[in-house]
Amino acid sequence: MMKNALKILFVCLFLASCQQKITPEDINKLNGYWEIEKVSFKEGDDKEYKMNENFDYFKIAQNEGIRRKVRPQFNGTFLFNDDYEKVKVRFTEDHVYLDYSTPYAKWTEELVSISDDEMLIKNDQNKEYQYKKAGPINLLEDGEKTK
Repeated sequence: MMKNALKILFVCLFLASCQQKITPEDINKLNGYWEIEKVSFKEGDDKEYKMNENFDYFKIAQNEGIRRKVRPQFNGTFLFNDDYEKVKVRFTEDHVYLDYSTPYAKWTEELVSISDDEMLIKNDQNKEYQYKKAGPINLLEDGEKTK
């Protein structure tokens, strides 16, 4: 019985140590266009997105900036309106939070992990948003993507 408890404890500690530690230098990876790939709900369900009409655009410098919704166009440009959210990046001992504000609301999400190509954000309802880095969509006249 004691051996099983020690094995479980060891596995839990191992998994906890594997979690990415986000550094202040990693915050620059937020900058750019991000597309949601999947949303995981606390009940265990996942919703996968094959194609999105909107991307999230982040522009962060010195732990402050904006996030806005943008709509990619076939010619490689993005449409956007004047709406955006102010973002402040906040570091605690073991977590990194994105504090958002608009004239109408304030809320916080946790930046769970980030790399050059992927990002995971968790909101206060324990929904996890898995993003992939995106760029302009450029289609040639024949409908083929440019390289």
